[in-house]
Formats: sequence, C-alpha cells, structure tokens
Amino acid sequence: MLSFNNLPVPAEGEKIEIREDRLYVPNRPIIPFIEGDGTGRDIWRAASRVFNAAVEKAYRGERRVVWYEVFAGEKAYNKFGEWLPRDTVEAIREFTVAIKGPLTTPVGGGIRSLNVTLRQVLDLYACVRPVRWYPGVPSPVKHPEKLDVVIFRENTEDVYAGIEFRQGTEQAQKVIEFLRSLGYTVRPDSGIGIKPISIFATKRLVRKAIRYALDTGRRVVTLVHKGNIMKFTEGAFRDWGYQLAQEEFGEVTVTEQELWEQYGGKLPEGRILINDRIADSMFQQVLTRPDEYSVIVTPNLNGDYLSDACAAQVGGLGLAPGANIGDHIALFEATHGTAPKYADKDVINPSAVILAGAMMFEYIGWHEAAALIKEAIGRTISQKTVTYDLARLMEGARQVKTSEFATAIIENMG
Repeated sequence: MLSFNNLPVPAEGEKIEIREDRLYVPNRPIIPFIEGDGTGRDIWRAASRVFNAAVEKAYRGERRVVWYEVFAGEKAYNKFGEWLPRDTVEAIREFTVAIKGPLTTPVGGGIRSLNVTLRQVLDLYACVRPVRWYPGVPSPVKHPEKLDVVIFRENTEDVYAGIEFRQGTEQAQKVIEFLRSLGYTVRPDSGIGIKPISIFATKRLVRKAIRYALDTGRRVVTLVHKGNIMKFTEGAFRDWGYQLAQEEFGEVTVTEQELWEQYGGKLPEGRILINDRIADSMFQQVLTRPDEYSVIVTPNLNGDYLSDACAAQVGGLGLAPGANIGDHIALFEATHGTAPKYADKDVINPSAVILAGAMMFEYIGWHEAAALIKEAIGRTISQKTVTYDLARLMEGARQVKTSEFATAIIENMG
C-alpha cells in the first residue's frame, strides 16, 4: 500500500478511479481530509461526525467513507517544517476527491496563500460556490429566499496568477519602461500587476458551468465581467464564453437577443438562457432581482467579491460551502477563515464544512447522504438551535456549542 507524509493508506478502503472520463466510486472510498488551522480542529470533529452519520443512515452500512488525514498549514509546518508538503498534494491527486478546513495565510508577507497554491498546482480551475438561504437564518435583506445561485469562479488566472512586481524593484522599472515605450503613462513609483485571462481557461470554465446547468435543471447561465473597461481581458472573457456556448451547446442555449427576437421573451422548454452582466451592475441585481439568476460564471476576482456578497445575504460565510474542481479532481472546503481567537473553544459554526461535505457527496453520486445533511441543517436552524454567530441575531434562539450543533443535526436526520 502507498503512504503519504509517512502515514500508510488505510487498507480497508479503495481509490476513487476515473474510467471513461467519469468517476468510479467504490463503497469504501478513501477520502483525504485536511483538518485546517485555528477553528478547523473543532469544525472537523463536528463535521466528520455528521458525515459518518449521514452515510450510515442513508446506506445502512453498505457504504462508508474511509478518512485519510493529510497535512497543510500550521499542523503541517509543526510536523514537517513546511506549510504544504508535496505528499499532501500527491495524495489528493491520487485519491481524486478531498475535503479541507480553513488554512492560515498571513496578510502582506510570509507564505503564499495555501488555498491558491492548492488550486493552481492541482489545476482546480473552477471554484464552485452554491448560495441559498435556509429558513430561519437572519438576513439583511427582505427576501433572502429569492437568492439561489451557483457561482463558477475561474480559479487559475486573473490577478490571482501572482504576476506582480514590487514598487522600486528592477523588474518593476523594466515593465514600466516597456509600457512607456508603447505609449502608456505609468507613474515611476508604481507597483505593477499583470492580469492574464486566456481562451483556454475561460472556455473550460464556461463548459463546466453549462454542463452543470444541464445536469441540474438550472436554466440561466450568466457571464459576469467588467468588459466595458477591461476590453481585452474581461471583455474577451464574455466573448469567449458566448463562443463556447455556440460552438458546443448551440442546440440547447439561447442568447438574450435570440430570446426576444425569436421567442418573444419566453425561454423554450429544454433550453438554457446564456446572458451577461457588467460586474458592478450585477452586485446591484443580486440584491434587487436575485431570482433572475441561477448559474453565474466569472473571472477570478469578480467571483471572489460576488460570492462573498451573495453569502452575506443568506447568513454569512459560516454557511457558505465551496469546492475547487478540475476535470476530475475536486477539493471541497469551507470558504471562511481560521478565526484563531475562537480555536479550541467549541463555539464556532461548522455549517460551511458540513455543507461542503454535502457538495462532496453529491459530486461522488451519494445524493441520499447529501440530502440528509442539507435537510437536517435546515431543520436544526428552523428549530433555532444554533451556534453563537446566529444565536446573537435570532430572537428566542438556543445557543449551543459546535459539538452540540453537530449532535442536533444528526438527531434531525431522516
């Protein structure tokens, strides 16, 4: 058997395999997990109990996840002297599907974002963020139930590609001189960043988003961009997205212009509307007309902003799961930070990781377990049994610990 980070692979489990471009999932899949930093320890203890209970209740012992710990962040540094061991990356690649808690990244200097690094080295090009409201969750908007979107954020390019030159360095000066030679005015005391957006990365993201819409019955796919200003990067993102839709999904997609000119504004049965919105306008529309949108496809930075803004409408990042998905490899995660001041106090909301686990089960085809988790979380919140972050906003709430919240979810299953 293989081993990673000096830990043997569990003998009782089997690998998830890729056969004929599809996942083959055994009844005892080995799934690597990264516990996470700060509150990650409390969250993982709670979340793993929920996962195991959901699988047991759904399949009555016929299926079971064989968990396999791998390391990143502070725990990895303390054990191995490095923040992201190569073996951790290789284990995720080997077993195809993994899940993680929040990881530390210092602001301003020090180590590079581990989250960004994992996405880039594993080519997890689609950051997928479902955003929906659970009844009873406090919200700053009047009708949070109208927002039900899945955001596909490009994960490998844009300003997150890490091409930057510090102000005053020789490299920055060379770039400034080159730009000046082309006729552009750049102040000599500038730091410089480069924003790559490619045909290849854009089209594979849009392809995945449209396939998701077809598979799940969602009928609107919206390209969000700032193409009115950045015409050859974000404007091109929009154009290449429309091209991909026409080239590969022309029989099932309809543009907004076609919708009105050919169909009188009524979307034909079996068709998907593909449209686009300017990013700043979209921020308004997810507040004022959220029910008009379903699948949202964006470059990296827009997706970062927009997914958090949408999450704020339905309870915040404590209820916001996410996934980073490539052609097959998928890493599911909480989208919030490590909140170290709450670490080991058993008070944090574990819902983001728990809901990420539900996404993971859907991804591997274990829909019954995923449904149990989502229904039980909704039922628990509607009973006003919640952790401190929601209890302080809900009248008549019963505040419980992280571990107690997990227990309540398990009791509400099925």
